[in-house]
Amino acid sequence: MQILQPPDWVAPKGYVNGIAARGTTVVVAGQIGWNSACVFESDDFVAQFRQALANVIAVAAEAGARPEHIVKLTWYITDKQEYLSALRAVGAAYRELMGRWYPAMAVVQVTALMEDRAKIEIEAMAIIPDGAAA
Repeated sequence: MQILQPPDWVAPKGYVNGIAARGTTVVVAGQIGWNSACVFESDDFVAQFRQALANVIAVAAEAGARPEHIVKLTWYITDKQEYLSALRAVGAAYRELMGRWYPAMAVVQVTALMEDRAKIEIEAMAIIPDGAAA
C-alpha cells in the first residue's frame, strides 16, 4: 500500500489523505454499536464507537483482512459535540483496536441513524494485498 500525501500539504492527524493499494477488495456495510446479537449494551458514545469498530474488524476478518488492510472508514455520527467531547477516549479505543494504522477517513454528522439508539455507524473498505496470507 502507498500512502498518498501531496508533499506541500500539512500531514493530517488520525487519518491519511489517500491510499493506493492492489489486492482483494473487502467492503463492509455500516456497522453500529450493538453486539453480535443485535443488542445495544450501552448508550455511551465511546462504548458504541468501540463496538461499531470491533464489528467492522470482525466482518473484514471473515475475508482474511486485518486492521492494517482497512483503507477507508466513513463514520456517521448523530451528535458532533458528543463526538468532539469524546475525542481522547475515541482515540484510545481506536488505537486499542486498530493500532497506529490510520486509513483515509471521513466523519459526517447525520440527523439520525436507522436504529434509534445508535449514535455512530461505521462503514469500511479493506484491500488485502496481493500475496498476503489470508
